[in-house]
Amino acid sequence: MISRRLKTRRREPRAAGGYKSGHIHHFRRPAELPFTREQRDRTTILFGGLTTAHEHLIAGAWRGLGYNCEPLPLPDVEAYRIGREFSDNGQCNPTYFTVGNLVKYLRGLQSAGMNTAEILDRYVFLTAGACGPCRFGMYEATFRLALSNAGFDGFRVLLFQQLNGLDQSNGEAGLDMNYDFFLGLINALNIGDMVNELVLQVRPYEVEPGATDRARDEALRYLHDLLKNKPTAEPGPRWRKLLTGTGFEKKAQYLVKSWHQLTRRDLVNAMRHVRSLFDAIAIDRFRVKPVVKITGEFWAQITEGDGNFNMFRFLENEGAEIMVEPIGTWLLYLIAQHKQFLRDRRGLPEDGKRVSPWRIDRRTALYLRYLRRMAVMNLTERVFNREYTRLQGALSPTLHQLINQDELQRLGSPYFNTRAEGGEGHLEIAKNIYYHLHGLSHMVLSVKPFGCMPSTQSDGAQAAVTEHHRDLIYLPIETSGEGEINAHSRVQMVLNSARQKARQEFDRALASTGRTLEELRAFVDDRPELQRPTYPVPKKDDVVGTAANFVLHVADMMRA
Repeated sequence: MISRRLKTRRREPRAAGGYKSGHIHHFRRPAELPFTREQRDRTTILFGGLTTAHEHLIAGAWRGLGYNCEPLPLPDVEAYRIGREFSDNGQCNPTYFTVGNLVKYLRGLQSAGMNTAEILDRYVFLTAGACGPCRFGMYEATFRLALSNAGFDGFRVLLFQQLNGLDQSNGEAGLDMNYDFFLGLINALNIGDMVNELVLQVRPYEVEPGATDRARDEALRYLHDLLKNKPTAEPGPRWRKLLTGTGFEKKAQYLVKSWHQLTRRDLVNAMRHVRSLFDAIAIDRFRVKPVVKITGEFWAQITEGDGNFNMFRFLENEGAEIMVEPIGTWLLYLIAQHKQFLRDRRGLPEDGKRVSPWRIDRRTALYLRYLRRMAVMNLTERVFNREYTRLQGALSPTLHQLINQDELQRLGSPYFNTRAEGGEGHLEIAKNIYYHLHGLSHMVLSVKPFGCMPSTQSDGAQAAVTEHHRDLIYLPIETSGEGEINAHSRVQMVLNSARQKARQEFDRALASTGRTLEELRAFVDDRPELQRPTYPVPKKDDVVGTAANFVLHVADMMRA
C-alpha cells in the first residue's frame, strides 16, 4: 500500500513536467585507462597547485617511494586562457589556472614530438578531491571535461580524498596511497611551510639582492635529495613472520613507521644545515617595513605567479614584509572540523536509527566508540604539532608557531558559524582578528578568486569585524585572469596607511631608547650574531614591525 503511494507521488512531478515514464538512464562516470603497478616504471605522475618549494619537496618524497613524478610549471595567464577555452563557464579562478596549466603542459609534450597515444599511456595527473559547497568538489569533473575538449579524452586523473584517512591504497593500483605516501607528503608540506616563511622573513632585509633566493634554491635541492633517499621503516623479518595471519600486520607497520618518524634525527639535522645556509646572508633589520599578513582562499593565498597577480613580489617591491599562512594551519583545521563532527554525533549510530533509552549496552558501546575516535584525533593533533615545532626549532626560532584551533574557533564564532564548511570556513575571519589582537601585522590582505562563494560569505562577516576593530587595516582583493593593474593600485593605496603606521611605530620606539640610529648601527656592526637572519629578536606586545622591535632589543643590550 505505502509502496504504491510512493510510486504514484514520484510519477506526479514527472508527469507535470511532461516527462514520459520509463527506464531512467543514470549518469555513469566515463571509463578511463587503468594505472596499474606494472605501468609504474614507465608512467610519470603530474601534480601541481602549491608553491614551488612544496612541490619540489613532494616530488623528492614520492620519488623516494619509487614513483616517477613531475610538478607542473607555475601557472600563468596563458594557462588561464586555455582553461577558459576548454572548461565550463562560471568556474572560479583557481580552476581555470590549474586545469589550463595541465592542458598547456600536455600540448607542450605534443609540440616536442610525442603523440596523443603516448601521452595517454605515459602520463597521469594526481589531484585532491573534496566535497562541500565549493567548486573544489567539481575539480575532477572539470579536469576530465577540459582534457576531453582539448583532445586528450581518456587521460587518467587520479584522486585522493582529503578526509579518507592515511590509507587509500588499492591492491594492484599503480599509485599506492598508503601510510608512507601520506607521511612523505606531510613531511614535505611542513618543511615547505617553514622554508617559505623563512624566505619571506629574510628577503626584505637582505643586503645583497638575490642572496635569499640562492640560499633557498640550494636548500631545496638538499632537502629534495634527503627526502628522496630516505629509507622507509618496516617491521623486521622476525616480527613480520610472527604477525603474518594474525590481522595485526598493518597496525604493526603503522606503529613502526610512526615511531621512526618521531625518533628520526635526519630531518632535524637537515633543518640545521639549511639554517646555516640562511645565516650566511647579510641582512639589515633597521629597514622600516610594514608587515602584511596574507589570508584568503587556499590556492589564491599561496600561489606565487599570475594566479594572484604576483602579489608577493609586488608587495616586497613596495617595501613590505609578508606573512603567509602555513598549510599546516589548514591540516589542523581539518582535524578540528572532524573533532567537531564527532562531538556533534556523539552517541548516534552509523545508520542514524534511534537507540532505545533502555539499551544501556548499545549506548555504552556508542560512547566508547566516540571516546576512541576522539582519542585518535587528539593524538594525531598533538603528534603533528610536536613534529612541526621540532623542525621549526631546528630551522629558526624566528618562525611563528601554529595557531591553536580552539582559539580560532572562539574568535571566529561570533561572526561565522564554525560548523559551516567550504573554503576556509571561519578561518578567514578568525585569522584576521588573531593577527590584529596579537600585534603580528600592520595590515591583512585577503586574496580570493572572483566569485568564490565561501570567500564572499567571509567578506560579509568581515564588515562586522572591521566595525568592531576600527584600527584594523583589512583589504579583500578578488583575482581573475585580468585586472592586475587595478588590484595593485588598490593595494598601494591601503599599503600607504600600513607604511605610515609602521614608520610612526618605529619613530616612537627609537625615541624611547634615547639613542640615535647611528649609535645603534655601530653597536650591531660590532656583533655579527645580531646580523644573522635566524637571530631571535624578542617581540614587544604592542610593537609589530621588525625594525621597531630590533631597535628596542639593541637598546636593551646597550643598557645591559
